[in-house]
Amino acid sequence: MAVVKATENDIALLARLIRAEAEGEGQIGMLLVGNVAVNRARVICSDFENVRTIPQVIYQPKAFEAVDYGYFYQRAREKEKRLARRVIKGERRWPAKYSLWYFRPDGNCPSTWYGQPLVGRYKLHCFFQPTGEECEEVYKY
Repeated sequence: MAVVKATENDIALLARLIRAEAEGEGQIGMLLVGNVAVNRARVICSDFENVRTIPQVIYQPKAFEAVDYGYFYQRAREKEKRLARRVIKGERRWPAKYSLWYFRPDGNCPSTWYGQPLVGRYKLHCFFQPTGEECEEVYKY
């Protein structure tokens, strides 16, 4: 059962995002990016109070560099669509399990990002999750 509503077009859109943001980090890296996108669609807090759908999450202004700078417009391939379906069905992995942000710094991960603590790194991406008080619903599934 899906943890967010998603049409085939939404799956393709999420697949394009995970390819654009983390193709070089393999399946796990792409799943982690998908986790963050789905987490944003499930919460009503912070910068994500007005995004409820996959398209709203992806096209939220300044949310993803790949969308802003063009690589996002590569077509979705079947392997990324399979990964997107897994994420939409609820597959989550640490360090993105409860994360709402990730960042790819040139060096070490900062201890916080948008005021949220670092929870871990996977290859080149650092992941940050909210504190329980600010955004409890991210921890509910």
